[in-house]
Amino acid sequence: MFKRRVKHKFGAKRATANGIKFPSKLEARYFQKLNQLVAAGEVVMFLRQPLFDLPGGNTYRADFLEFWKDGTVRVVDVKGMPETESFKIKKRLVEEAYPVEIEIIKKV
Repeated sequence: MFKRRVKHKFGAKRATANGIKFPSKLEARYFQKLNQLVAAGEVVMFLRQPLFDLPGGNTYRADFLEFWKDGTVRVVDVKGMPETESFKIKKRLVEEAYPVEIEIIKKV
């Protein structure tokens, strides 16, 4: 049997970093940058794919949740393309429901 390869809706190229598969090269590069910041002591730790519950039984999955040594907590979404309407709505809902602001990373 042949596996059918599904293309990313925005043409992103899948990538692997530290044995972990990412949906885009940009996200893989950002992951590597975060690992360097952890090694340097700037970032205490980070989580991949944190899930936020939203009203109406919906959810939003960010790319990273970062904990910096100065106590800052950042919610980060890595975007190589313009934001979709769905993303904009979910971003607004998360920021209304939680005391966070989602930061968008467009290049590393």
